[in-house]
Amino acid sequence: MQPQERITAHVRNDVPLHIALVEPEIPPNTGNVARLCAATGCQLHLVQPLGFRIDDRELKRAGLDYWEHLGVALHPSLESFLEVTSHLQHWYLSTRARRVYTDAEFARGDVLVFGKETKGLPQALVDANPERALRIPQKEGTVRSINLSTAVGVVAYAALARLGFPELC
Repeated sequence: MQPQERITAHVRNDVPLHIALVEPEIPPNTGNVARLCAATGCQLHLVQPLGFRIDDRELKRAGLDYWEHLGVALHPSLESFLEVTSHLQHWYLSTRARRVYTDAEFARGDVLVFGKETKGLPQALVDANPERALRIPQKEGTVRSINLSTAVGVVAYAALARLGFPELC
């Protein structure tokens, strides 16, 4: 089955977490996150515009073998995504946030929202949600941020640990 055949706009209620990538630009990062979602039962949300085609060779290479185990929702804009998922609790990951991700009280069905590789999430969104904006600590003055797929893995597994690793062995 091709990746584009698995795409829907449906928000699933039977998942431990939702992982949202807002305007992702680098296919292997999205492929790696898709693989993580398949391995953990999380639903992947991709918010357009994307920096690649959904059938991009690099995206396929990074996660094609796992697409059949993955639920992907494609949203035409950040506003549309926020509206469709407004009934869920959102956590916004940003290097500009004040709270550390380990302080969050994650719950089943929460949405972890990550921005594009080059700019992150819109500052207005982070500023409007200070109690829901989280950061991953890093050494000051070294790098702008860690890799997107690494950041998703760090926070997703911390949230899943807090939930007791539901449906995982």
